[in-house]
Amino acid sequence: MDVADLKVFEAVARHGSMNRAATELHTVQSNVTAHIRSLEREVGVVLFNRHVRGVSLTPAGHRMLPYAARIAKLLTDAKRAALDEGSPNGALVLGTLETTAALRLSPILSQFARLYPQVRLSLTTGTSCSLTADVAECRLDGAFVAGPVDHPDLCSETIFHEELVLVTPCTMRSLEALRSVQDLKTIVFRLGCSYRLRLETLLAEMGIVTATPLEFGSLDAIVACVAAGIGITLLPRGVVSSALDQDLVAIHAIPADKAHVETLFIRRQDAYVSSAMQTFIEVARLENGALMAAA
Repeated sequence: MDVADLKVFEAVARHGSMNRAATELHTVQSNVTAHIRSLEREVGVVLFNRHVRGVSLTPAGHRMLPYAARIAKLLTDAKRAALDEGSPNGALVLGTLETTAALRLSPILSQFARLYPQVRLSLTTGTSCSLTADVAECRLDGAFVAGPVDHPDLCSETIFHEELVLVTPCTMRSLEALRSVQDLKTIVFRLGCSYRLRLETLLAEMGIVTATPLEFGSLDAIVACVAAGIGITLLPRGVVSSALDQDLVAIHAIPADKAHVETLFIRRQDAYVSSAMQTFIEVARLENGALMAAA
C-alpha cells in the first residue's frame, strides 16, 4: 500500500472533494483521482461515494480512515527519527485555542523561534473538540486544549491554569440583572468549544433561558459584541482585562468548580517525540513558570 495513496485518501476524506484535496496537495485533480482509484483497486472496495457536491466516505472508507492517518504518520515519524540529530529542526505543526494564543503563547513562540530558528513551527486555532480530533487523527503534532481530556490514544500535560469569568456589557453590573433580560443572547465560539459548554451549563443551573447562540470564530469579535450590548460570554479573565480596563465590559466571578480550568498540551502517545517537540514543551513549561513567579 503506497503512502502517497494514503495521504491523498486522508486529504480527500477531510475535504469531501477531490478538487480541494488537489489544491492542498499542490497537484491536479486527475492525479488525486488516479491515487484514489489505485487505492480502491488494491483494497478491493469502494472507499468514496461520488456525487455532484463532491465525495463522501463509504462505510469501508470510514473504517479505513483512522489507520490511513496513523500509517502515514508512522512513516513520517520514522523519517523524522532518522534525521533527528543535532539542533532541533524540521516541521512542528501545532494547534491552540484562540484564547490561549491571545493570552499565553506570544512569549513562548518568541522565545522558541529565537532559540531554535531551524524548526518550521506552524500554528492553527480551533475548539478543544476539533483540536483533540486533529491530534488523534494525526493532522497535528500536538495542541493546547481545555481540560479535561479523556482519549485512549492521547497523553496530556497541564501547562496553564485559567480562571473563567462571565463577561457582560458594562451596563450589567450584577448576575441578577441577567434574569430580567428578554431573549438573552450568548456570544460564543462554534460547537466543540469547552467554554461554550461551561457557559450553557452555568446559565441552565441559574435557571436562565437564552436565545439561539451567536457564533463567531474570532475572540476580538466576541468581546466587541459583548461590549456593544449584544449578549454575554464566558472567557478567561486575562483575555478581557484590556476591555475591562477601558470600561467596555463588566466581569462576574462564577463558582470555583466552573471557573477554574486547566489548559493541557496533548499529543499522541504512540507518536515519535522529536527534539523539536521536546524543546517546545520545555520552553512552554519554563515560560509559564516565569509568568507564574511574576504574578
